[in-house]
Amino acid sequence: MKFRRMELPDVWLLELEPHHDDRGWFAREFCAAELAAHGLELPLVQCNLSYNRHRGTLRGLHWQAPPFEETKIVRVLTGAVLDVVVDIRPGSPTRGRFVMVRLDADRGQALYVPRGFAHGFLTLEDHTLVFYHMSAMYHPEAARGARWDDPAFGIPWPETPRHISAQDRSYPPFDPGQGGAT
Repeated sequence: MKFRRMELPDVWLLELEPHHDDRGWFAREFCAAELAAHGLELPLVQCNLSYNRHRGTLRGLHWQAPPFEETKIVRVLTGAVLDVVVDIRPGSPTRGRFVMVRLDADRGQALYVPRGFAHGFLTLEDHTLVFYHMSAMYHPEAARGARWDDPAFGIPWPETPRHISAQDRSYPPFDPGQGGAT
């Protein structure tokens, strides 16, 4: 795998290094030793899939509150998303800043999202399937979120989401004094 630092500290773009032959290609998708060599750790305890039927589906911005923070690696298996990660760590000099990256099945890139960051995406194609490696089990009582259009972040989404859950619509404005990760 190739590791490329993003503009926010501890956020990485992971790129496949495929080996091609007449059958197609083969690539390592996950390697704990390679992550550790870059100072990244992901004790893999859970894997999740998110199937999104329609283009314009928005999921996020989500995180888990302490002590259930999670690190994740997000990869698109079919389709494409605009993936967004927001630093919500109290005391961070980049708190409230975000990075955006297009993840699609053709390029096979993944995004390493450390704990202390909110995560969300907007689907860019119908029938998009997103795969997550997770470092922690999901705890519904620790689930938190911020609105996708929260002015505290000013994320320039390329289009208005057409499909969004009632939960994601109901999040209050982000309050920097609370709700962030540690």
